[in-house]
Amino acid sequence: MQNVLTIDVEDYFQVAALAETINVNEWESHPSRVEQNTLRLLDMFDQFQLKVTHFVLGWVAERYPELVKEIQARGHEVASHGYSHQLIYEQTPQTFKNETERSKKILEDITGEQIRGYRAASYSITEKSLWALDILAESGFQYDSSIFPIRHDRYGINNSPTEPHVLVTPRGHELVEYPLSTMKFLGQTIPIAGGGYFRLYPYWLSRMIYRHRKKQNSPFVFYLHPWEIDPGQPKVEVSWFSKFRHYNNLEKCEHRLEKLLQEFSFCTMYEHLENLGFFTDNKSPQISYQS
Repeated sequence: MQNVLTIDVEDYFQVAALAETINVNEWESHPSRVEQNTLRLLDMFDQFQLKVTHFVLGWVAERYPELVKEIQARGHEVASHGYSHQLIYEQTPQTFKNETERSKKILEDITGEQIRGYRAASYSITEKSLWALDILAESGFQYDSSIFPIRHDRYGINNSPTEPHVLVTPRGHELVEYPLSTMKFLGQTIPIAGGGYFRLYPYWLSRMIYRHRKKQNSPFVFYLHPWEIDPGQPKVEVSWFSKFRHYNNLEKCEHRLEKLLQEFSFCTMYEHLENLGFFTDNKSPQISYQS
């Protein structure tokens, strides 16, 4: 059974947890580490002979096109992570549309291939920004992986489907949705998809969760950021909670990831959805999202 491994290619200074201190207009003044960290991940994936999905930020692709070409040259899927890593529900529809189309064109010009997948910054397609689904469909994306089916202070649509499905957007378009993985525990839905949760949970717990899903023949989607394997990144002064979210267990993450790759099998998101038959004509919608 193959699971899905995804990398959100962004730099440490672009994350929402540090936005209280670092303004988007200041990004150029911070030393970039996204190239070196992404290349380390690519080398690790080569070691385990894995092909995974990279959701690349347009801002990064614009400045480091050779990095995007390297991701593609090593056989990985290149997908879009938007342009400026801003929360969608804090943008206007027109701003989001402009950034979405801009980032898609940047990536397609670099790769010479159609960009099929999209993931929002901080999973910020929520009930306040369902209109973004129409823009994604109208921009030519085939699938989205932005909806976290949990309750959270920054993202999530609670009680939304937990498995891949075809959704109907508010304006009637169809779009394949691959939600981030969760599980039920004591009646609550908890996130298990990676990232900060992978750093927070002890590795034995993550392994137990994923082994359980394997026994149930239930694949999971896992995500990580290049900066999460970089404990030497510059430290930014933020609130204690944001500091915990961003810096917790950075020094353990790379080793944990290596252990995860030794034990579980992964592929790209598009490949997995294709194997499930989502890009054939006989798939009917499963859920309608209304604004």
